[in-house]
Amino acid sequence: MNYEYFIAKRIIGSKAYKSSISAPIIKIGIAAITIGMVVMMIAIATGVGLQQKIRDKVVAFNGHVTISNYDSNNSQESVFPISKSQEFYPEFKSVEGVSHIQGVATKFGVIRTETDFEGAIYKGVGKDYNWQYFKEFLIEGRLPVFDEKWSEEVLISQYLANRLGFKVGEDFQMVFAKDDPEKLPNYVKCKIVGIYNSGFQDLDKQYLIGNLRHIQRINKWDEDQIGNFEVFINDYSQIQQKGIEIYQNTPSTFNTQTVTDKYYSIFEWIKIFDKNTYGIIGIMILVAGINMITALLVLILERTQMIGILKALGSNNWSIRKLFLYNASYLILLGLFWGNVLGLGLLFAQKYFKLFPLDPSVYYVTEAPVYISFGYVLALNVGTLILCLLMLLVPSYIITKISPVKAIRFD
Repeated sequence: MNYEYFIAKRIIGSKAYKSSISAPIIKIGIAAITIGMVVMMIAIATGVGLQQKIRDKVVAFNGHVTISNYDSNNSQESVFPISKSQEFYPEFKSVEGVSHIQGVATKFGVIRTETDFEGAIYKGVGKDYNWQYFKEFLIEGRLPVFDEKWSEEVLISQYLANRLGFKVGEDFQMVFAKDDPEKLPNYVKCKIVGIYNSGFQDLDKQYLIGNLRHIQRINKWDEDQIGNFEVFINDYSQIQQKGIEIYQNTPSTFNTQTVTDKYYSIFEWIKIFDKNTYGIIGIMILVAGINMITALLVLILERTQMIGILKALGSNNWSIRKLFLYNASYLILLGLFWGNVLGLGLLFAQKYFKLFPLDPSVYYVTEAPVYISFGYVLALNVGTLILCLLMLLVPSYIITKISPVKAIRFD
């Protein structure tokens, strides 16, 4: 029989324990564990959630890796065409982990109405385009359908629609300048069939998505020519490795660029969330540990006579220390339980009811996204329990300094 556990259980269950001088301090210790757990769960869930959401939005517009011609063109406009007759298209079999590849082209133009105009990038896509991400972004209407026939359908952002007063079903003209400024520009008639909002305003205000064949006509390209390929991979964590492999498995005349390199400043900014999360976790565990140390010392002081009696009866120092560590473990587990209840409750409420909005011009999302995983919740609980108990080993050493004779007479 584990008598240390038996005595600790009797102490915890006694009425005197709950009404003792140490009771308020114990409650403060439990509250510190609870609050710390809630803060740590929110920090991880929102930090990882925000990273994933921003990453997915940038990937939606560019793919994970872009394959294009080597040229000195620094704009986002496709200048030199690429033939779709490549070994890696329509399936990139030479590189494992590639889920999809699609051909696109972009061209800068001006949306013109009777009263206003706005510059935008017309992104031409074909029937091979993956609409997976834009299904989530779609807020009104439907996605365009592009097959072998000519199509005037376009998907426009809510940002551009609001600025120009557009609605689903309306038509407008987009003007594309020619290289020779003396020649008349090209005109493309567009019909709005859907409006999207990714929440990433920097990209929403730039792009509208239409038929690739319009850009081919304006640029005088063949039907099998595009501006660049967009490659999607299964595992984002391998993006650098896959970027190198894709580069090695494409002709020497092609250049490849990962989305993290193309939007370096954005991805470096979201990496800061990791440092903030680690800092919050460290501080919360430290605060919880200090509160538990205080609670343990008060418990030892309150039970000094009991310690003396146990020593007089033959208990060694480690046995008595285990008794108080069992007691402290119960308090930590109680704090973790309530921390999980409150933390997960808040996270699920935010996930399904969107309680806390964010400014999309600053955070690139309209509400605080959350990432909930059993893995990190379990790791937080186990890690907090172990670290707090390790921190309590040092103050529990004070038990070895207590003399049985003085302890029994202690008042």
